[in-house]
Amino acid sequence: MSSTLVSFRIAADPPPRLDKALSRDVPEDAALSRTRLARLIAEGAVRVNGTPVTEPKARVGGGDLVEITVPEAEESHIGAEDILLDVIHEDDDLIVINKPAGMVVHPAPGSPGGTLVNALLHHCGETLSGVGGAKRPGIVHRIDKDTSGLLVVAKSDRAHHGLAAQFEKHSVERYYRAVVYGVPDAADPRLRGLRGVGFESGNIMRITTQLARHRTDRQKQAVLFQGGRHAVTRARVVESFGQPAVAALVECWLETGRTHQIRVHMAHAGHGLVGDPVYGGRRKLPLRALPDAALQATRDFPRQALHAAILGFEHPVSAQNMRFEAPLPADMAGLIAALRGDASCTVA
Repeated sequence: MSSTLVSFRIAADPPPRLDKALSRDVPEDAALSRTRLARLIAEGAVRVNGTPVTEPKARVGGGDLVEITVPEAEESHIGAEDILLDVIHEDDDLIVINKPAGMVVHPAPGSPGGTLVNALLHHCGETLSGVGGAKRPGIVHRIDKDTSGLLVVAKSDRAHHGLAAQFEKHSVERYYRAVVYGVPDAADPRLRGLRGVGFESGNIMRITTQLARHRTDRQKQAVLFQGGRHAVTRARVVESFGQPAVAALVECWLETGRTHQIRVHMAHAGHGLVGDPVYGGRRKLPLRALPDAALQATRDFPRQALHAAILGFEHPVSAQNMRFEAPLPADMAGLIAALRGDASCTVA
């Protein structure tokens, strides 16, 4: 297998550990992430002043010569599949996809094929420069199988590292549209007394809890107030439906990004998503509040009514501010039309 030699000198006042010094001083155009550097150290691919070093805690000094032998990226073990993708943006380092509902992001035991990664391997082909030493797309965030909308995926190691850092800092802009039961309102005494739920100016609901795997159902997340991972969701009502109002289109945005976060937080607030099979989105609506077609549309909606509508981030290579928006898919647009009482609507 062919390889590339990356050679440079450690700058003055280096960190006390080799791995941190390499992360600081490795040339940017080498596109080596901290994770990749750690693997290369462990593999014996790093020499300091001509001597191989495999201990990440080894000390280095200013002026030391570092040589890293970087093997050519290997082909991924995941198969490429010719699956049509809705590409919103693509360049040498990343690709933004509008994922349809029903598509799993990454292969897993229950979904070995037909995933977004399989499709990207076919679509991107030789333009993948290698993430973590393999020619594969770099998944830095995911949305659930039955959630539609925007995802950014890295095509290079440098993009993967930069995007992952932004998600870790929670600086990525992510807005979702959801159809929920009920209408969140600061005037609702039930919500005012519910732990973890508060309201900000503009009738914006703020949900702050810890989240962790459910103790008995490992497929679910559960709201906690001790332990787990910190999670914050904000939501505002865009439109309400019914006389009296019994459902709403809400816009949610994430301060953190945890598994099922919007779904479990909205359910905790008593405003579960229409169609959500996991968190109880099959509630009965008052028969006289909505037209029969709207009631039928909510009963029949086959998935959680959730769409990742807006995605904004700083390009990890060019530093350009990027922001993308994906319109509601046909099934959610049809559901909303039915809730509005549009007699001509059809729900996909």
